[in-house]
Amino acid sequence: MVDVSAKPETARRASAHGFVKLSAEALRLVRTNAVKKGDVLATARLAGISATKRTADLIPLCHPLRIDGVRVDVRATVGGIAVEAEVTARDRTGVEMEALTAVAVACLTIYDMVKAVDRGASIRTVEVVAKEGGASGRWRRRAR
Repeated sequence: MVDVSAKPETARRASAHGFVKLSAEALRLVRTNAVKKGDVLATARLAGISATKRTADLIPLCHPLRIDGVRVDVRATVGGIAVEAEVTARDRTGVEMEALTAVAVACLTIYDMVKAVDRGASIRTVEVVAKEGGASGRWRRRAR
């Protein structure tokens, strides 16, 4: 693990997004809250928030951080479900891994909940969208 003890604590923020591609039938079931396992969107949101707090337990060399805030948005859209997460902290290292973990676990939760009705569901494009704080300042992914 990298020694960050000499680095100053600064405000950190990172956002990430992901997408779960679904069949039209699975998406209809999600939108009408008719998936047998329950409310897919709410469950995925809670899973993402919970996962954020466990990032250092899941990623071997990741520093445990004092998370100040987590926002996870999960919404049905054209062709599937979009997941966005934003994480804030005041610490010595960035929160990109926490934002990515929130999105990845929310997407995995969606997959788990719909796999019985859509075996072809697939997780796509889990990536950091933006980060700020620390010596490297601000960074934003360019549109593709």
